[in-house]
Amino acid sequence: MTELGPHLLLHYDYVDDMAERRVPHREAHLAYLRRWRDDGRLLMAGAVGDPVHGGLLVLRGNDPAVAEELAAGDPYTDAGLIVSWRVEPWTVAV
Repeated sequence: MTELGPHLLLHYDYVDDMAERRVPHREAHLAYLRRWRDDGRLLMAGAVGDPVHGGLLVLRGNDPAVAEELAAGDPYTDAGLIVSWRVEPWTVAV
């Protein structure tokens, strides 16, 4: 699969005061995402906003079930920090 696609965007919506509330769960969350990156399914991920209000993750492939699996297993989900998530196909042009 080339870098130009297909890809999925996984959008997270976070709880209020996420910057403070994520602290005890952050290392587990980052370790989880690194495993997904290391196995080639996750290209990049990061927090959105200042103050932080969401996350954006870019996954390889076009199977939404893979993104749902990532979100469902994220330690932030287990901790109740992700209010909702959605998956969208991303057509990379350049």
